[in-house]
Amino acid sequence: MSTPRVLLFDSGMGGLTVARSVRHELPFAHLVYSADNAAFPYGAWEEQALVQRILLVMGELIARVEPTIVVVACNTASTIALGALRERFKVPFVGTVPAIKPAAAQSKSHVIGVLATPGTVRREYTHALIHDFASHCQVLLHGAPKLAEIAESKLKGVAVNLEELRGEIAPVFKGEGVARTDVVVLGCTHYPLLAEEMAKVEPWVVRYIDPAPAIARRVAEVLKETPVVEASKPVPPHNAVLLTSNRAGAEDALPAYAKMSFHLPEFLDLRV
Repeated sequence: MSTPRVLLFDSGMGGLTVARSVRHELPFAHLVYSADNAAFPYGAWEEQALVQRILLVMGELIARVEPTIVVVACNTASTIALGALRERFKVPFVGTVPAIKPAAAQSKSHVIGVLATPGTVRREYTHALIHDFASHCQVLLHGAPKLAEIAESKLKGVAVNLEELRGEIAPVFKGEGVARTDVVVLGCTHYPLLAEEMAKVEPWVVRYIDPAPAIARRVAEVLKETPVVEASKPVPPHNAVLLTSNRAGAEDALPAYAKMSFHLPEFLDLRV
């Protein structure tokens, strides 16, 4: 039986949280992680320009990896470009969207917070999820301007400024007594990397929803229906990382990739 090749894509290292769950769900799969670090962070990009950027980068990645399936491990990229990606490329895609439906189902107070990037907050897709699945809840939707960068810096060894973190998450904590936030959606794959620090600064205990396990299960389901085709040429090795830039800062991230079991036999620089 051929080994499926799973390409995981994010703007930075946040998608490693999804990669970890995919590895647990599919220990036999050939994983390649890709980060468009030259364009990080995606949350600040203008919409149409970002769609074109993602299509361009994805075309290069698919040609390089010849994946059986692509996991868009980025909420911003998924909410803005998943339709365009499916239209352009024949490979199946699994996206990442804010887990608003399960949050609304699990909340007892009917007050839920959604931490996301500014880009994800602006997307009509996000507002449609709220309308369809959380209309009975008060939804505190917050585009955290620095949270993804704080998480990225943490993986590079920079200590988290807890006061700065407190300010980033504070807007999703509202209410009093039983009528206060009890569930918070982590609407960016970077955010679970800060779970330990968020627990230190949250004003009260809430349930955080990390979508990574559900995404991994969906990948497994799609692969059951997807034939594995042998690659036509040598592809990057298992657990390799492809980056769109090796500029200052990228080298600092390599130990973080290795810590997450993405060991680099070589630095694979994808220039787009």
